[in-house]
Amino acid sequence: MKPGRNDLCACGSGRKFKRCCGRRGEYSSPAALSRSSQLLQQGRFAELEVAARQLITEQPDLGVGWKLLAVALHRQGKDAIDALAKAAAVLPDDAESQRNLGNALRRQGRLDEAVASHSRALAIDPGYAEARNDLGAARFALGQIPEAITCYRQAIKLKADFALAHLNLGRALFATGDAQQARTSYQKAVDLQPDSAAAHWNLGNVLVELGYTEQAVAHYQRAVALQPDYALAYSNLGCALRDLGRLDAAQVSLRRAQQLLPEQAEIHNNLSIVLRLLHRYEEAAACAARAHELKPEFAPSLISLARIKADRGDFTAAEDMLRRALVTEPDSAEACSALASVRKMTPGDAHWYSEAQRIADLGLPARQQAHLHYAMGKYCDDCGDFAQAFSHFRRANDLKRSTCAGHDRKGFHRYVSRIIQCFGAERVNQRSDPIVTSSRPVFIVGMPRSGTSLAEQILASHPTMHGAGELVYWSQALADWPFETPGTAQEAALLRSHAAEYLALIGAQGAGAAHVVDKMPANFLSLGLIHCALPDARFIHMARDPIDTCLSAYFQDFEASYHYATDLEDLAHYHEEYSRIMRHWESVLPNEAMLEVPYEALVTEPEIWSKRMVEFLGVAWDPICLEFHQTRRTVISASKWQVRQKISRGSVERWRNYEPYLGPLRRLRRTT
Repeated sequence: MKPGRNDLCACGSGRKFKRCCGRRGEYSSPAALSRSSQLLQQGRFAELEVAARQLITEQPDLGVGWKLLAVALHRQGKDAIDALAKAAAVLPDDAESQRNLGNALRRQGRLDEAVASHSRALAIDPGYAEARNDLGAARFALGQIPEAITCYRQAIKLKADFALAHLNLGRALFATGDAQQARTSYQKAVDLQPDSAAAHWNLGNVLVELGYTEQAVAHYQRAVALQPDYALAYSNLGCALRDLGRLDAAQVSLRRAQQLLPEQAEIHNNLSIVLRLLHRYEEAAACAARAHELKPEFAPSLISLARIKADRGDFTAAEDMLRRALVTEPDSAEACSALASVRKMTPGDAHWYSEAQRIADLGLPARQQAHLHYAMGKYCDDCGDFAQAFSHFRRANDLKRSTCAGHDRKGFHRYVSRIIQCFGAERVNQRSDPIVTSSRPVFIVGMPRSGTSLAEQILASHPTMHGAGELVYWSQALADWPFETPGTAQEAALLRSHAAEYLALIGAQGAGAAHVVDKMPANFLSLGLIHCALPDARFIHMARDPIDTCLSAYFQDFEASYHYATDLEDLAHYHEEYSRIMRHWESVLPNEAMLEVPYEALVTEPEIWSKRMVEFLGVAWDPICLEFHQTRRTVISASKWQVRQKISRGSVERWRNYEPYLGPLRRLRRTT
């Protein structure tokens, strides 16, 4: 029995026979047609191909036969374009045949033809929401973004719960830079289809752009839970975790992405960035090199290799690589901005400044624009144009602040108070039994930009000391600390565990060194915890003029997520909390545990204060410490260039150049 006018078409489209294959779907052998339909429903596509070919051999103008053949070929990964074209030709009034042909043409990159096919489908059936969405996809691929947006909106108007159209609209809006509207569309797609990994991935991407990185992580995690082989979701999850400072978790996610897509340069490069921040320099260099091998003229891998060269003090090679990256990608904000960090800029770099301004004016995402304005601020500062420099720094921080969650002043105040309450004098000086004794660890602490890198470079130049850079261990240990249960046996065991883990960590980095120097500035929050776990460790506190410190932080494009550094009021607040907790440590730690080193005194009398630091650690003085700028070692802090120069007093009272712009920092001015 042939299909009736109101029955579903046998081709498996789910559409009514009359609106699908119509009269040309009639066939003299209904049994053969029914058999083909069964093969389609059962997913037996190789057999379906044979049956469909038999159908069209017997009746060459059988539209349903050509449609079934196209489905069979497509589902087997074969080229179905000819079958689809024939179906569209013998069924000129079948909107679905025109749409299917359009999609096949789009997949082959024949975009103008795809637009024509989708337009024919819509001429036949103007209410065909799926065809309207597909027309949008073809126009999007052609770069006709406004036209694509119109198509997607029309598809949604026809079918409000069309999740794919909402998703595609989000992509098109994101491409125009309208991240907020894109977020709305992606969220609608997720609401309508919560088991869509692609929807969660795209929503994660726009949330990162808007600065909601924690929320983005949740959506990336949902995407990989739904689709465990989703390499790009693992990669973006790793990058988001990196931005949050969760480097170990970032590495795990990126390694999974690397396993799934071992030939993708972008993933190797992303992993290189994380490994570098974890101070695993050789592995970082290998990953960047692999990315460059897979994609030789890939600007991001050239930038990563340049950063690694700069970390090692080879600034000439770093500059050469950055210039190569700009040849490959002339509008690369990252490559252009990085050039300003590898040396002091001069008026002779005016062409670079013009190029940076040109790239910044391209309407790039906020983060990329921020990189450029930090770099242009440095150029103007190096050249003595302080008013223009501050204008760039202010713009950079405004842009960066728009992409991050911001500094929670009340929350940070509560956190500092909680630490002070937990680690009082009695608690800090109560030794666990048994205790872990080791005088090997040395911690340099202070505000960022207070001279911690300089102090580390001086000490690391000593033959018996190793500079480990900024280790994140104690920041995470403090964040996870059980503040509510002080003095318990569980806490004592946890202290011993932390001590053993940390000693193993620095043992792997500084084999043979009498002391290993950890210069993570933020460890100023963890001094009580560290002293409880490692009572023989020593602390060097770098104290710099508060306004100079905060201005220098405001001017710095940190790789770490120092959100407070993007706002002068936040900086003032953070410094006040830092001062509060440091006063607490000075009152509760034993005198022999900590040495305060004034930055200004160190750069004015480097030999006197270098000797004091060395002697404080119980080590014999070695004059080679004064030649620290010649020490060959990896430094990844923002001061990598400065610490390889001879000591200069140029950064002392630098704030006077910016006195009209200090605002809330004025209240930090020293009274002594």
